[in-house]
Amino acid sequence: MFLVVLSACLAGEVPTCGPVTLAGQPFASIDQCAAEAPRIAEGWLADHAPLVQGGLSCLPLSGLPALPVAAVAPGVNVHLGQVAQFEDSPDGWIANLGFVVGRDSIAVIDAGASRAQGQALFAAIRAVSDKPISHLVLTHMHPDHAFGAEVFREAGAAVIGHEKLADALQARGPAYLDNLTRLYGPGPMIGTRVALPDVAVADRLEIDLGGRVLTLTATGPAHSDNDLTVRDSATGTLFAGDLVFRGLTPIVDGSLPGWLDWMAVPQPGGPVVPGHGPVAADWRDAVTAQRDFLTALAHHTRQAVRAGLPLSQAVPAIVDGLQPFAGNWASFPDSVARDATAAFKELEWE
Repeated sequence: MFLVVLSACLAGEVPTCGPVTLAGQPFASIDQCAAEAPRIAEGWLADHAPLVQGGLSCLPLSGLPALPVAAVAPGVNVHLGQVAQFEDSPDGWIANLGFVVGRDSIAVIDAGASRAQGQALFAAIRAVSDKPISHLVLTHMHPDHAFGAEVFREAGAAVIGHEKLADALQARGPAYLDNLTRLYGPGPMIGTRVALPDVAVADRLEIDLGGRVLTLTATGPAHSDNDLTVRDSATGTLFAGDLVFRGLTPIVDGSLPGWLDWMAVPQPGGPVVPGHGPVAADWRDAVTAQRDFLTALAHHTRQAVRAGLPLSQAVPAIVDGLQPFAGNWASFPDSVARDATAAFKELEWE
């Protein structure tokens, strides 16, 4: 398999460029690829102004950067991201990503923090299977999970998300993209765009990959207000997105009580793939530490509310109460202060 790789550049005195794998049109031979590459690149660039062409080549699949992936169950493959927040990462590739291979097609679960990471996930998938990529499921709006989506749309996938995902991406996506570009520089983010879902899930949706059904379930506000889980019928594997953190401090961006309520209902089945951290063998292994932390967050926040503390005093008090957890979670100091602020703003109105 050969693919067109475009060097896409932001024009300037010293152009900033990055490789763009045009995933939508693979070729069986390098001659076919070379013949079609100029046309394909021209069409892509016409839709991605102000990027310009800095170079053009055809590469075999083996020549493309690929994410490391491992099978956690038959037909279920996972890439484990760095256990860190954006500020502590060199490139933002911090989320767990996965894909499930059915008899007829492949579904991808989350797409990474940039087009570059989406391309590396695409190359990893193609090293495992050449079946059509029929679906991309975005578990929620945060850019470490959602910003590689356009690669898979170009490869033919329907993008699926929670019914509130489109509004969330429209409202926050441009700011997220600006922030990541400032943090990592324009080169690593070349070609990255906010891709809105094609299919919205209000409650539950089943997708059939051929002898293998994935059940997508929308939740109420919890980690965010647009969380979506994916369960594989063949193995019981649950892709929980950021409804489950392991090792990395959980971030409340939806509803703390809603998140605790979600965890109170056990999920039967096989492995649990969290949004961050190692894959868990089962539900109890997946959520125990997170439940303890979030329960303590709620407890100390309610104490601060009952004491009548204003936000400026409540946050340090809540953070101090949570210090026994500091050694168990990465990126703790900044994340716990953010959680304390979000929890206080929500729970003061209970």
